[in-house]
Amino acid sequence: MNKVNLTDNFALSRIVHGQMRMGDWKMSGPELSVFMENLVEMGVTSFDHADIYGNYSCEAMLGDVININKSLRNKIEIITKCGIMLVSDKFPERKIKYYDYSFEHIITSVNNSLKNLRTDHIDLLLFHRPAPFFDPAVVAQAISVLKKEGKVMHFGVSNFTPGQYEMLSKFADQKLVTNQVEISPYCLEHFENGNIDFFLRENIKPMAWSPLAGGKLLNPHDDKGPRILRAISQVAEELNIAQVDKVIYTWLLKHPATIMPVVGTGKIERIRAAVEALEIEMTLEQWYKIYIAVLGKELP
Repeated sequence: MNKVNLTDNFALSRIVHGQMRMGDWKMSGPELSVFMENLVEMGVTSFDHADIYGNYSCEAMLGDVININKSLRNKIEIITKCGIMLVSDKFPERKIKYYDYSFEHIITSVNNSLKNLRTDHIDLLLFHRPAPFFDPAVVAQAISVLKKEGKVMHFGVSNFTPGQYEMLSKFADQKLVTNQVEISPYCLEHFENGNIDFFLRENIKPMAWSPLAGGKLLNPHDDKGPRILRAISQVAEELNIAQVDKVIYTWLLKHPATIMPVVGTGKIERIRAAVEALEIEMTLEQWYKIYIAVLGKELP
């Protein structure tokens, strides 16, 4: 699998493996080690985390795998995030969910992630969500310190608008390399808010979380879901493809923004479907058939 170059010296696999629900997979450390080695052999080398995933437990699960299989660390890219403060039994003093982008919290969060992941550096740190209380000068200071100390190699954001991305970029002395946002044939938000155009203009390669819309595409429960699924199924039939999820990944991968789907499953066959989608040729008309089904009306 060809990697996606985010800078001259840093790349991610085109398919990123999301490990938010790692605890639900009920795999032991050795089983996870074998699972991840199989993914690496398939070309999936980038693994997406956040400090909060699994009620602050998933990073440590990956750390256990790295401790078991130390050679794995040099084969993979670790992505993690910070900024969200969850209400959790691990932090009983918190009364509400909020965001913290203070210098102290960013540094502390990264140090905790390094400890949990059992590594001396994070390949890519994302600021998890934009916040109404956000000082870009303070965040930029943390970026500079973490880079200088070698604790974080590259930085990006998640769920930011073009204006928020540009604001932080103006203050930071390190280039932001990506934005992880929700993109799927169910969610066109970033086609509509200018983000996709911004990615193309600035040559930013985005990651797409929830590419299957959290099951809303494969098991629709609302008015528009069945309509979209019918269009996807029609394209699947035209392409002689049995798995509709493979068509969804193809739809994302075809776009010139070089979207990197984050595939968050513990089932190897589901990840293989995303990888195999890289080889499928979808016509422009087929791509638009799905897009128009999302809109529910013809293009103007």
